[in-house]
Formats: sequence, structure tokens, C-alpha cells
Amino acid sequence: DLQNSLKSLETEIANSRKYYNGTVKVYNVKREVFPSSIIAKMFKFEKRELFELESAEERKVVKVEF
Repeated sequence: DLQNSLKSLETEIANSRKYYNGTVKVYNVKREVFPSSIIAKMFKFEKRELFELESAEERKVVKVEF
């Protein structure tokens, strides 16, 4: 049961990352395309970074021990 819960949680986290990156991509494109770019410059909307894990240490599978 715990293993299924962990797997479900990992899937949910992965889906959330994909959703965030997709939303940021749409935002960044809209901010660069006319006529949205005019509003973006007026209100100083800044480019957002995609969520990426930078180090191999962060990508390791976490071991759960009891």
C-alpha cells in the first residue's frame, strides 16, 4: 500500500512539473508576441524559467527505509 502511495505521489509530482513548465512556456511566448508584448513591456513582465533539476543528486530515486 505504501509503495502504491509513493508511486502515485511521484506521478502527481511529475504531472505538476509538466503542467508548470507548459504554463510557463505559454506565458513566455505570449509575452514576446504582438500585441501582448506591448502590455508585457508596459507592466514589466519578466521571463520565467522552466523547472529543471540541475544536479544528478536531485534526480536520484529516494530510498524509503524503516
